Amino acid sequence: MTIRSFLIALALSIFAMAGVRAAELSADEQRMADWIDAHAEDAIALLEETVNISSGSMNHDGVREVGRVMQRELDTLGLETEWIDMPAEVNRAGHLFGRKGGEGRKLLLIGHLDTVFEADDAFQGFVRDGDQATGPGIDDMKSGNVVIVYALKALQEIGALDNTAVTVAYTGDEEKPGAPLSISRKDLIEAGQWADIALGFEGAVTKKGSDWATVARRGSSGWLLEVEGKQSHSSAIFSDDVGAGAIFEAARILNAFYDEVRGEEYLTFNAGTIQGGTDVDYDEQQNRGRTFGKTNVVPRKVVVHGGIRTISADQLERARSKMREIVANSRPHASASIRFKEGYPPMAPTQGNARLQTSLSEINEALGRGPMPALSPLERGAADISFVAPYTDGLAGLGALGKGGHTPNESLDLTSMSLAIKRAAILIYRLGAEQQAE
Repeated sequence: MTIRSFLIALALSIFAMAGVRAAELSADEQRMADWIDAHAEDAIALLEETVNISSGSMNHDGVREVGRVMQRELDTLGLETEWIDMPAEVNRAGHLFGRKGGEGRKLLLIGHLDTVFEADDAFQGFVRDGDQATGPGIDDMKSGNVVIVYALKALQEIGALDNTAVTVAYTGDEEKPGAPLSISRKDLIEAGQWADIALGFEGAVTKKGSDWATVARRGSSGWLLEVEGKQSHSSAIFSDDVGAGAIFEAARILNAFYDEVRGEEYLTFNAGTIQGGTDVDYDEQQNRGRTFGKTNVVPRKVVVHGGIRTISADQLERARSKMREIVANSRPHASASIRFKEGYPPMAPTQGNARLQTSLSEINEALGRGPMPALSPLERGAADISFVAPYTDGLAGLGALGKGGHTPNESLDLTSMSLAIKRAAILIYRLGAEQQAE
């Protein structure tokens, strides 16, 4: 069965269950729902507090400050918290983990403290307009961080948190992971190996009148293309002695990527930056560079920095192999090399993930909404939950409803905070009840 057919069958089975398996909320679940509604503004206040702290991945002080706020909240819940510093060579702020022992299934709840907006970005601060708000990271994913806290608070309100074994992992560099990943994701991977179930709290998806569950995400990694040409007076370009120069050679390579690599289902790749000219100085850590060249000089150098997304390790290797082949086929007086960077592995759709989707779908119906089919992996980017996917069942997209992520128009439907908190709290509660029944 292909991944596409698996997802289609999964969606049909979820719709078939609509109105059949969706039970009403239990008394304890209704108590949690009522408590969440009563504390909706408290959750929004915590969201505002964290959005107002600039915390781009490379703004280490800002990331740590958001971590201190979330640590305060986890301490209040009785979790044993730890700030995990990264070595200097990783060049990232670190991560916040909170842990609590208990009985039943061991749950890993995943968020991240950083955003794509660095300290010098013009987009800063929380702005509310009725039930809508904008701000850097409000959707991706400071709202999800708050959902985790308030779901645990709701469980604490009815005494259900006491026996719940949970680890909360707030990474500090999800948007721009530190290298090597063997260090920057070591603690998260170990938590995934400990856990029975992992839940990711990036934003939820609603479209075409339905809510959608995330059971799969594509992996994401990087590539760096460097092209060399023969510098010369432009009057000699295309000659046998000079060739086409670095920029035309880079254009050939990129066009061949488009024609010959593109097309496989779930495979996408992007050229994010390009620097070309006589002299190029590019900082791949900061994604910034400087270029000097003249229109009457054949360019000597090009650097192209890009990314690639795949649904499986096999698909990634096929794409890389073809890209290497294209790069190696250089024109006269030109040469090129491509380097692939480690990145996020895929979160493949599994039967265990499907069972979690079924549970979430039933909860969504019990809350007065419809069933939740599986979202296509094409519609979700990579996330930290992918690092633990090889070790445990998982479900992602458990946050609130926002839009415009990674843009200056990033916004959130504030009414969806309560919905997301209810779904998460009731899911955790039912997973514990299922374990006791077994």
